[in-house]
Amino acid sequence: MTDWKSQAHVKWECKYHVVILPKYRKKVLINYCNEERIEFAIGADLDEAVIRAIESIPEPEWDSYKTGHIAETVHCMNRTREAFRLIVVRRPYQAKLFGDEDKKLRYTAIAANMAGKPQEVLGWYNQRGECSENRIKDLKIGFGMERMPCGQSHANAVFFRIGAMAYNIYRLFLMKTFDQSWHQHQVQTVRWRLYQTAGKVVNHGNRVYLKVRRGLYNLFAKIRLRIWEFANT
Repeated sequence: MTDWKSQAHVKWECKYHVVILPKYRKKVLINYCNEERIEFAIGADLDEAVIRAIESIPEPEWDSYKTGHIAETVHCMNRTREAFRLIVVRRPYQAKLFGDEDKKLRYTAIAANMAGKPQEVLGWYNQRGECSENRIKDLKIGFGMERMPCGQSHANAVFFRIGAMAYNIYRLFLMKTFDQSWHQHQVQTVRWRLYQTAGKVVNHGNRVYLKVRRGLYNLFAKIRLRIWEFANT
């Protein structure tokens, strides 16, 4: 479905089927992922059944994890067709400034069907969609996508697509020509460390040269070589 739809105050072009579930319908999503063999890691509600499952984990099965401990068990909700992993992190509440030490614990639970160690699954869960939030922020701030230029939907769609294309070309350039240490930098950092570098263009012997400080020579030479390699693959 690619035609334009509209309501009283909004107009949109629908290209993807999005399913929105209420908070207490996670069992539907879990069943769907299991049927389609889709890996998932979903934050679990700490209801009475989950708390009982957590309390049934033997103490020797808790491993040290950052400022707390991590363990896992198997759990099943009322209407889920298959059991799933329940990965739990427990941490102590912040100690009281005055008075006796508080012995209570707080828990974070993740429902998952992914293979791997609990620490690995939790690390994947904490990525927030493989850092998509940071990419969206980089697109908005780095390429001027905070606001649309006008009130016309078609013009705004063209404007946004141009910005998205520019961002994707920038990411391709970054991934193909820079070392791993550069891949997490935002646009502002790359502009400051690369594009805003002082240099001078000179003509010598019927050739054009870019003169930069000695410490950046190897970086620019490597970028030029990788661009040539990428263009000839």
